Amino acid sequence: MNDDQLLRYSRHILLDELGIEGQQRLLAAHVLVIGAGGLGSPVALYLASAGVGTLTIVDDDCVDLTNLQRQIVHSVERIGRPKAESAAQTLRAINPEVRVHALRERADAQRLLELVAPADVVVDCSDNFATRHAVNAACVAHAKPLVSGAAIGFDGQVSVYDTRDPTRPCYACLFPPDAAFEEVRCATMGVFAPLVGIIGSVQAAEALKLLAGIGASLAGRLQMLDARTMEWTEIGMARSTGCPVCGQRPGPQ
Repeated sequence: MNDDQLLRYSRHILLDELGIEGQQRLLAAHVLVIGAGGLGSPVALYLASAGVGTLTIVDDDCVDLTNLQRQIVHSVERIGRPKAESAAQTLRAINPEVRVHALRERADAQRLLELVAPADVVVDCSDNFATRHAVNAACVAHAKPLVSGAAIGFDGQVSVYDTRDPTRPCYACLFPPDAAFEEVRCATMGVFAPLVGIIGSVQAAEALKLLAGIGASLAGRLQMLDARTMEWTEIGMARSTGCPVCGQRPGPQ
């Protein structure tokens, strides 16, 4: 690291668990962020400010006035612009050293396999089950850790799905692809603005911990937040041997 980097990241370097070696891991890392909306905003902002070397932001949507209540990476001046490009502009202003790849596209299953392959960690900030399952399948195929979050109304949830450990579940173990889940969107249900900030910040923290190799991740644990009472609930998650996505992996010996 050069002198400017030592100063910029000095508060990270002062942490015994992180230090210079951990910060260097962040600088060398590549994170794929799916979605540049409510969750993707805090995720991208914290990852860029923390010094993650390469960020790939994928989103096919454009900035709308209704987004600005919670999608803090965007601004009024960028209404109508692609979200991925708007996010990239903000991130480069915060930390010009970060390499940001802005992709305006809705990645299908095959494209996700290509995008996940070079990433060290994938952060899913999408808003629908189809995308979440496609992202999960690509992460399982490449054995890449997945940080997944969701938020609607006053309710949020976050976890890590890390199939590098064969005892840990993938997203499909908890939410089977063939199960009937009611798709709920912000346009009809609304979303409490700070909720996406809270969940997205936890996602960013989990991604940074995974990259730096510190602490214990949320793998095998699902945390749920009721922002009405600010009460967190945690449940343990077991791997499903019958999972159609990861069920073929060897089990614990």
